Amino acid sequence: MAGHSKWHQIKHKKKITDKKRGVIFSKLLLTIQVAAKENPNPKFNPKLRAVILKAKENNVPQENIEKAIKKAKESPVEELIIEAYGPEGTALIIQILADNKNRVLSEIKNLLLSFDAKIAEPGSVKWIFETSPEMNFVPKFKQLISNESKEKTKNLLRSLDEKNEVINIYINADL
Repeated sequence: MAGHSKWHQIKHKKKITDKKRGVIFSKLLLTIQVAAKENPNPKFNPKLRAVILKAKENNVPQENIEKAIKKAKESPVEELIIEAYGPEGTALIIQILADNKNRVLSEIKNLLLSFDAKIAEPGSVKWIFETSPEMNFVPKFKQLISNESKEKTKNLLRSLDEKNEVINIYINADL
């Protein structure tokens, strides 16, 4: 009965969950670094305080949070907002944290092109969204798209979400 041990099954599941957890941790810690650039004290920085709470909800160790805050001053990480048009002209806003702006923009552009999407001019997509008090983008209306484009859009969102640099993706399509 080779390959059927209980430990083998546990190890396989643990590997998958650890990978997902690692992606979430790295995204949250990068977000903390960017938020801490303004003011490293969470008492006076509501954005940092909110991100720290989210990190604690996801069981990020306090030690890692403190390291990210200390690292913020020398960190070259910056926040980018990319506006794009997806399949059938759906509006996309992609929040990115990047240490190398040119590399990340190139990767995102190539990924968008492979799903019949393209980067839009700054300001050409933002008007479709309202900014919530939590600094999230909420679409003013939902766009209806065909079933074929829904699948393409879902695959695009999945591929974007797999990128460590991508923090949030907002879309106005009714999926």
